Amino acid sequence: MTEQMKRAMNARHTVRQFDGTSLSESEKSILRSRVDELNKEYDLSIALIESEKTPVNFMGKTLLGGKGVYSYFVLAADDRDGIDEMLGYAGSDLCLYAQMNGLNTWWMAGTFNRKYVEGFVSGKKIVSIIAVGHGKTQGAPHKSKEKDQVSKFEGEEPEWFKNGVEAALLAPTALNKQAFNITGKGNKVSLTYKSGPMSGIDKGIVKHHFELGAGKENFEWV
Repeated sequence: MTEQMKRAMNARHTVRQFDGTSLSESEKSILRSRVDELNKEYDLSIALIESEKTPVNFMGKTLLGGKGVYSYFVLAADDRDGIDEMLGYAGSDLCLYAQMNGLNTWWMAGTFNRKYVEGFVSGKKIVSIIAVGHGKTQGAPHKSKEKDQVSKFEGEEPEWFKNGVEAALLAPTALNKQAFNITGKGNKVSLTYKSGPMSGIDKGIVKHHFELGAGKENFEWV
């Protein structure tokens, strides 16, 4: 599974235009099983929703050209400390899992109709939704910073740290700002993220990517 997820990191790109076809019963079953696993493991309330009405708001349609979005994950949970980061981490897992199974995704934080979506997960905090489906294209790589712009290792840099940072640079972040910094010493790694409305979600996404690239057995977060 880990190797498949690593390959999915390189293949996954943001896709904002979908062909509008429904997910197959097999695809829905696979995705819902993954959602159930994550909800149970992290005490979340993520839901896979299919609806005839698109959740994309006016900005998403007019500025970003979002089309054909009728299936999506709602990243939701009971509100508590660190929940944005946890939902970002789980959402990253779902994006890569969907990619592994031949589907495309689009993170939507400020481009969805929140009032409409809230009806599917009443009483829960929603941090974002992720459109999932069959893209009209496979998307394109986002503009990326260089490794030394976002990381520093004290002493001789191990291969696992280098691999982790390269994986983190593949992570989707708000406005592609990549406003994170990863530092390491020995087997200890620290991740900081510039404060902002999406920083918690982005931090969870970057953590998930770094862990996949570096191998969780090689380090510990501090």
